[in-house]
Amino acid sequence: MDIDKPFGKQPKKIQEEILYGGKGRGAFVGLVPYLKHLWENNDQDSASELDELMTEIPCTVCKGRRLNTRAQAVKVRGKTIWEVTALSVDDAKAYFETLDLSGSPDGNTVRDQAVADKILREIQQRLNFLSEVGLPYLTLDRRADTLSGGEAQRIRLAAQLGSNLRGVCYILDEPTIGLHPRDNHMLLGTLRRLKKLGNSVLVVEHDEATIQSADLIVDLGPGAGVRGGSVVSIGTVEEIKNNPASPTGAYLCSAKKRIGPKRELNKAGWLTVRGAKAHNLKNIDVKIPLGMWTCVTGISGSGKSTLVRDVIYKGLKLQLGQFAGRPGTHKEISGGKTLERVVEVDQTPIGKTPRSVPASYVGLLDEIRKLYALAPEARLRGYTSSRFSFNVKGGRCETCAGQGKIRKEMSFLPDVFIDCEACGGERFNEETLAIRFNDKTIADVFRMTVEEAVPVFHAFPKIARPLKILEDIGMGYITLGQASNTLSGGEAQRIKLAYELGKESHGKTLYVLDEPTTGLHFADVDKLIEILHRLVDMGNTVITIEHNLDIIKDADYLVDLGPEGGEEGGRVVTCGSPLEIAQDGKNSYTARFLREYLNHGGARTTRQAPRHATA
Repeated sequence: MDIDKPFGKQPKKIQEEILYGGKGRGAFVGLVPYLKHLWENNDQDSASELDELMTEIPCTVCKGRRLNTRAQAVKVRGKTIWEVTALSVDDAKAYFETLDLSGSPDGNTVRDQAVADKILREIQQRLNFLSEVGLPYLTLDRRADTLSGGEAQRIRLAAQLGSNLRGVCYILDEPTIGLHPRDNHMLLGTLRRLKKLGNSVLVVEHDEATIQSADLIVDLGPGAGVRGGSVVSIGTVEEIKNNPASPTGAYLCSAKKRIGPKRELNKAGWLTVRGAKAHNLKNIDVKIPLGMWTCVTGISGSGKSTLVRDVIYKGLKLQLGQFAGRPGTHKEISGGKTLERVVEVDQTPIGKTPRSVPASYVGLLDEIRKLYALAPEARLRGYTSSRFSFNVKGGRCETCAGQGKIRKEMSFLPDVFIDCEACGGERFNEETLAIRFNDKTIADVFRMTVEEAVPVFHAFPKIARPLKILEDIGMGYITLGQASNTLSGGEAQRIKLAYELGKESHGKTLYVLDEPTTGLHFADVDKLIEILHRLVDMGNTVITIEHNLDIIKDADYLVDLGPEGGEEGGRVVTCGSPLEIAQDGKNSYTARFLREYLNHGGARTTRQAPRHATA
């Protein structure tokens, strides 16, 4: 929630009273007029903002156990069902392996053992599957809506392992999301097991270890968007590597060298977090160098997101007089007085409807409209810049309301979209399309890719600069009028970074990115690394939560959490530069894999990646 735009028309006073309390009257004084406004006007947007101020507390009747007193009274060997479901997968495995049903109170030990034998076997088998797919830290009563996308996908994969089916084609879309390299090896073993059972496994992936493990690779490209859609290469890993046209093969062959400059940590100021103990964090102290790039690493469930997003991000937002949700429990955060902004750059969509376009998000569309409004014929007709917006009546096609397409409802089938017959999909009426700049209509501009638009608008700095930034970060293939809801998470995140790079830089901003490489090809990861280094060079601080070794090796400073996930995590295992941790990290899984990665990558034969290698 932004401090400048919360709670409707009278935000600041109300929010201050909610967060900090009125003078001697308590913190809820401001809620009274706001709740009245909410109920009278049924304001859904305000309701969602109000949710951020709410805190869940355990039910006073069942104490958060979800069961009535009768169900809680039933015990097996002294344990109720809620006590068992509160265990992690690993702890539950140990419990059921040692569960002894001998010595039954009614003397029917044989009967009890016979009844429980098959049940226990099934329980142990399913717990093993959950552990095999890298989820030993999850508690059995974990709510489904608190799972990440990768965790939910792996739970479904564990369910399929338990089905013991043959002759099935399994399709997995980036199953390694959120996985540390250690857990990734466990997942790959699970996929091989599915194959040995007689199934086919089709995986959409960018992860190098997964690609190296595949029997057959289909490499699509050579670029993205209009430059993609072709089969570049099909074959084994070695065949892909030896194909000069394959961007994937080029990166599999390349040495793993640092892309950005090396920075001196002894010159940095430090942000210090003390006593962080939210969720599974074990009352830890953590230091983050300011004006540097820090990567927080650790296996899945080690507490990375809790530390960075719940404690640091939300805590600093509150210090700046803003509110992004209730911060995770900690004693204090010091050393951040030089920070003026705290920004989370995530992969959520930049727009939810087809009316939102990337050009509008980065701020160049308004300038293009002004340019068309200054055309001689537009001035003669009295057109303003709003005439060239497909969201405003007057210049747009009213048949399709400026969307260019008409939705047709199909009985028992998904809706289909067809081009508007009135405007032919161009979104504007004939009078608006009569205005031209460089012999191009406004509809022609929306159809241009970023690469095509750069030379057209090179003489107009306010348009050319954001276009050049989009091209530099590998987004040259998207069209200016592409609907924002059709962009992938990685594309949306890079457009947000382009927006930040396009701002007049004052530095003093902390950027938080949670697993920014999700959905990115190796070529895109290199582009992302360059962007993050540019942000740091501008005087900003960057914190990334990441498992990707390409990202880890390029950071200035690493904070490795662990040593395991869940209750066995939440501790600081090691801190330092990537090179220091790779050389000296003994108890760190990240150190071991980083060391192998750097040694193995440096020994590879370097092959220059094709210039069009961007996905």
